[in-house]
Formats: sequence, structure tokens, C-alpha cells
Amino acid sequence: MTDSLRGYPLRAFIICLIAYTTAQMDLALFGYAVPAIRAEFGLSLSEVMAVVSTAFLMGGALLVVLGWLADRMGRLPLFQFSLLGSSVLVALISVAPGVMTLTALRGASIAVGGLSYPITGAIITEEMPARVRGFMMGLLQIGYPLGWALASLWSMWLLTEYGWRQLFWVGLVSLPMVWVVRRYLREPPRSIAARSHEAPAALSELWAKGTRERALTLFFAQFLFVWAYAASIFLFPSFLREVRALDVFDFSLLIGAGNAIGALGYVLAAWVGERVWTRRNTVVLWTLLGSLLFQVLVWVPESFSQILIVYALMSMFFYGSAAVKFAYLAEVFPTRIRALAMACCGSLAVTLGSAAGPYSVSLAIEAWGWHIGYAVLVGVPLGLAGLLYLTLDALPSGLEVEEIENRVGKGAMLNG
Repeated sequence: MTDSLRGYPLRAFIICLIAYTTAQMDLALFGYAVPAIRAEFGLSLSEVMAVVSTAFLMGGALLVVLGWLADRMGRLPLFQFSLLGSSVLVALISVAPGVMTLTALRGASIAVGGLSYPITGAIITEEMPARVRGFMMGLLQIGYPLGWALASLWSMWLLTEYGWRQLFWVGLVSLPMVWVVRRYLREPPRSIAARSHEAPAALSELWAKGTRERALTLFFAQFLFVWAYAASIFLFPSFLREVRALDVFDFSLLIGAGNAIGALGYVLAAWVGERVWTRRNTVVLWTLLGSLLFQVLVWVPESFSQILIVYALMSMFFYGSAAVKFAYLAEVFPTRIRALAMACCGSLAVTLGSAAGPYSVSLAIEAWGWHIGYAVLVGVPLGLAGLLYLTLDALPSGLEVEEIENRVGKGAMLNG
């Protein structure tokens, strides 16, 4: 593999970043629409979070199948399917006649759009030079806050002027990326070689001795992290509206600006994990700082400017830790099952955490009030997620994926 970032590796990164950003923008639209959806259908906080949870459960089951197909059929066909299907499904939410249809469309869009997570992760892992792979993987995760920031720009205008249904037509904006991916990306040579010379990916490989311990730890760490993340992000507009008395324009502006500023934390985390510390230790530090700052966010700031400052700082660490998690998860599994592993330990954990977190926290808020319910059931799971990473290997950065596979494989044999 080339040791230079110039040429095709840089092109692949830029395309994956734009595609991942637009996919996250499509999925983020729903978060901004939650208060308006509640009002139209007459739903309580826990009822609308039940819709969110059911949709994520549906999406999670389908995502595992799609991740498995990405290892068997190739990265590119599934990437194009993800971008096309997500755009159409998000747009169709605008005409949902009732809660059941809304839930089904949201679940399908989560599965198809969420496939961009393992696909882009696999492509960047398999195409980037080893010396910058972790940093570029971290930069790729900037697509998440950028997607939310872009969605906020649309929601500030469309939600205010037209309503939540028109907001979801924004999903069609990302359709041109299907052509870009088809025209300018290639199937990674490592992926082609793995499919040609090794047995097809099988779910049972994740449960083989020496692999299942790592898979389970990463799954539960990701589940707890996303429990906290999803509850924080999906409930935050309602928190700002009901507790801080901000209107739609103000809370959309605050969340969008906070995520845009918070993107700096993704860059810093990726750089520290690549150049200063190991990825594992960086994840632990960033997650624990994020947990502390979330508690400050819930209890302390009251004015718009105060909330924005604390929210941006919290985003840098809480959400920014995802940059290093993403790189670590993609590296520690063999190429032949990389997309499947990321779909199970990453995407499935994301969807299950997103299903359980917002609903459970909404029940706690209704029972205990916003401050206690929000602080306890987000801050504590987040801290536990960071501590779980202490049980994993602190691998040095800059290794080729084949060398990582050999090191992890030898470690598993010794532990076994």
C-alpha cells in the first residue's frame, strides 16, 4: 500500500467525508423535528421516545444483515445503496400519515443510512497510509457534528417557516453523492483480496475464542456510550424548550453552532490518539471529561451564551471521543469481517443504545424531573463506557492493519 496521502487516498477520504456528512444530516433532521412531531400527533415525551426507540430497534436488526453483505458483496455496491435508499426514505417521512408509518420509515432510514458508518470506516481503514490512518479516521467522524450543524441550518428555516414535514425533503439533497461514489471511488484492494483468498464473512467468527471477548467489550462500551449520546442529543431540544424556554430558532441555532464548534474536539482527539497517546487511553480521557461537562451543562448554565459555551465544550469531549473509538474499532478486526464487526459492535450497538437510552431517560425525566433524570441516566452510563476501554489493548498507533491483526491474534492465543 502507498505511504502517501496524496492522490487516491486523499480523494477517497474527501468523498467518504462528504457522503458521511450528508448521511448524518439526513438522519439528524428527525432530532430537530421531535418537538413538532409531538405537537402534531399529541404524544408525550416518553411516547415520542418510544417511536424513536422502536425505529432504532428495527434499524439495528437490518444493519447487521447489511454489514454482512458489505463484506460478501463489496464496499461500493452497498455504499451506493446506502446513499440512495437513505435519501428516498428520509424524504418519504414527510408524507407519513400516522405514527406507525412514521416509525417504519424512520427505522428503515436508520438502517440504510446508518450503513455509511461501517462502509466509510472500512474504506478509510483499508485505503489510508498506516502513519495517518487513525488521524484520518478521526477526521472522518467530523461528519457527524457537521451533519447535525447542516441539519440545524435547514431546520432554522424550514421548521420556522413551513413545518416539520417539509424539513424531510432535505433528504433528497444528498442524492448526487450516489453518482460521485460510483464514478470516483474504487473497491479497496484489501477487500477484494480478502474476498478472493479467504472464506466468506460469517457472524460466528465474531464469537470465536479470542475474538468474542474483544467484540463483547466493544459492543457494551459502544452501547453505553450511545445510550448516553442518543438521550442527550434527542432530548436536548425538549430540554432547551421546556427548561430553558428557548424557541425553535434559538435551540436549532444553539445545537448547530455547538456541534460545529465541538468538531474541533474530534480533530484534537484524533491527533492525540495518533501522535501523543494511544487511542484507548484517549477514549477514556475524552469520555470521562465529556461526562463531567454534561453534568455541568444540565445543572449550571441558564443564558443562551452560557449554554452555548458549555455545550460546545461538552461536544468536544463527549461527542469527540467517537473519533478515536471509530478508528480503534475498525483496526482490531480482520479485513474479511471488518464491515460485519463494525456493523455488530458499532452500528448494532448504536441502534440498540439509541433505542434504549432516549426512552429510558424520558421515563426517568417524567418520574424524577429533568435535572435528576437527565443527569443520572446520561452521565453515569457515559462514565462506565469510558472505563470499559481500560480492559482493551493499548495498541501503538501507526501500524499496518495486517500487523495489528497479527498482534491482536497472538494476544488472543496467549490469553486463551
